[in-house]
This record gives sequence, C-alpha cells and structure tokens, in this order.
Amino acid sequence: MADRDAVVLDDPVRQSLRGHHAHLARRLGRAAVYLPEVATFSSVPADPGAAGWADLARLLGRGAFADMFSSPATPPPDWEPVFTLEGFQMTGPAECRPGHAQAETRVAELGPDDVPEMLDLVARTQPGPFWPRTHELGTYLGIRENGTLVAMAGERLRPPGWTEISAVCTAPEARGRGHATRLIRALTARITARNERPVLHVAAANTGAVAMYERLGFEVRKHVTFRGFRTP
Repeated sequence: MADRDAVVLDDPVRQSLRGHHAHLARRLGRAAVYLPEVATFSSVPADPGAAGWADLARLLGRGAFADMFSSPATPPPDWEPVFTLEGFQMTGPAECRPGHAQAETRVAELGPDDVPEMLDLVARTQPGPFWPRTHELGTYLGIRENGTLVAMAGERLRPPGWTEISAVCTAPEARGRGHATRLIRALTARITARNERPVLHVAAANTGAVAMYERLGFEVRKHVTFRGFRTP
C-alpha cells in the first residue's frame, strides 16, 4: 500500500465514522460521534470553526465527555480539559509473516455472550476505553485458560484500507506466556487477508508494549497526542 494511502490515518476516527462505521455514528452538522456504549470518540473537521464545536456540544449534551482521540483541533476555552496522553501511531506489515496464520489455532473469536468477561478483563488490566458495545466495531479474539478469559485483542477504528488493533490485554496471572503476541499475529493475519493493513496506537510511556509491537513488524508512523474534553 502506497504511503499516500496512509493519509487517512491522520484522522482515523472521522474516516471510520464516514465509512466502515457509519452505521454506528450519530451526526449533527460538522460533528460526528459513536453511539453510546460503543465508543466515546468524537470527531470534527480539522478546521471546525465555532460552528463545528457548537455542533459537537449540541450532539453530546451539556457536561458530556468528548474523547477527541488524536485530533489536533483545539476546542473553545470553555471546554474543560479532561486528559492529555502522549503516544505513537504504529503501522504494521502489508502481509502476514510466515507462520503467523497458524497463530489462530490458539485463539477463539469472542461474541456478545462473552461481553461480561471482556469487561471484567478490561477492568483488571486497563488497556484503554472499552464499553458494553465496543465489540461491535470489529472482530475480537481471546485466549482462555481453564475456561477463563485471560487475554484478548480486537479490531477498533476502520479508516479505509486499515484496521486498528486495540484492547490488547492479558490478566496479570497469565502474563509472560506469549498470549498478546499470538492475538496480534492472529488479527494481523485476518486483516492482511482482506487486503488491509493493521495500525495501532500506544502510550509513549508503555515502552514494553512498543518493543513488542516492533518485534512483530510494526513501525512508528508518527507521534500523537490523545486528548479529552468536557463540553460546556
């Protein structure tokens, strides 16, 4: 895939809401957000102007949380900052490495019946935002030990030609066994099989995760700043 095709990764939330995830979107004017319990990500154009921010405020409601993900747009001063987190956007290989396809034999696809366990694992490991309907964004895979879900990862944002790998987490008692590697390889195999490329986002401070992703063939595309705000 040519480098020019990666431009959609500069605004992955908006690109996803306009395309693959349009059925999971709410819109008003120039603003768009995901449905409640799917995701808290919000989107405005790169140059929203006062009207764009007003559209987003009306769409979300007073005192609501707007997760702007990696959008560089700056809201009006009466929007309360909630968090700022430095991170990296990393892109994966265009094709699966030899042996990666066999990784799926160690994992199982998760569905609606698994959501309570998925939410419990997220609460224990804190991989990032995950809500009761987040699994509707794409395929989620898990690994069980003695019937208990101990690791998972899945597909989140879907800008054209790309699929974001997210919610990579392993229970503390099951770490060090290669579960995250197996899950990422299995997802990468699925993504590249449909002629897309994997992308992921990681906190800059999580050096262990960055190193693991690099071993799996991911490269830092750019530095990003994740920000969240509360509407006036």
